[in-house]
Amino acid sequence: MSKSTRNDIKTLAYVLRRTNYGEADRILNIITPNGKISAIAKGARKEKSKLAGGIEMFSLVELNIHEGKSDLYTITSAKMLKYYNNLLVDLGKMELVATILKKVSLAAEHSDSVEYFKIVDQIMKALNSGITNELVEAWFYLNFAKATGEQVNLFFDLNGDKLSENERYSWDTMEGALFRNPDGEVDAGAIKSMRLMLTVGLDVSCRVKGIEKYLPTILRIARAVNKI
Repeated sequence: MSKSTRNDIKTLAYVLRRTNYGEADRILNIITPNGKISAIAKGARKEKSKLAGGIEMFSLVELNIHEGKSDLYTITSAKMLKYYNNLLVDLGKMELVATILKKVSLAAEHSDSVEYFKIVDQIMKALNSGITNELVEAWFYLNFAKATGEQVNLFFDLNGDKLSENERYSWDTMEGALFRNPDGEVDAGAIKSMRLMLTVGLDVSCRVKGIEKYLPTILRIARAVNKI
């Protein structure tokens, strides 16, 4: 986010939510590289509005916004940079994106973490390019937990012992940690996969050979960490 003048800001953004306001305006909740803000797009619902095409859902946009005296910014210009149209033809992808945007929106109310924009950006690109919903969801919940301060401990078990490649583990939902279990579903491969997903982006994670077989286990843990 850069300031061109004292009160005017240019920023990349994703629209988290749009709400009709008055006769022709829209109130937008948007996530930027510097956090979440609310802004009004005046006249955006008019037929010949210059703003309408630049504030679409499922798109990366570049906005010029004016910072006034209130918490509500005013969008002065909007340009669509990338439209992720493939999301619109897959109900499962649309539902997953809607869930992710809602969770990011709520979390960003209490934190200006720069990670939220990065997460949304990667999610949009990944789903639009055809990466599986299961991989995207697992990656999201692991990294979302990290961004909110609830990162999965992938180095020590419930008792504080270092995780071993020769042991199997299960997830303790109440304690939020792995514990040794000879019959557990979490092995060294699953642990290495989760560590990787917390280190690299989705574009790299999807190319890791054999990661698919660990996704059901990873997804269950990732959801549990986020209390789902």
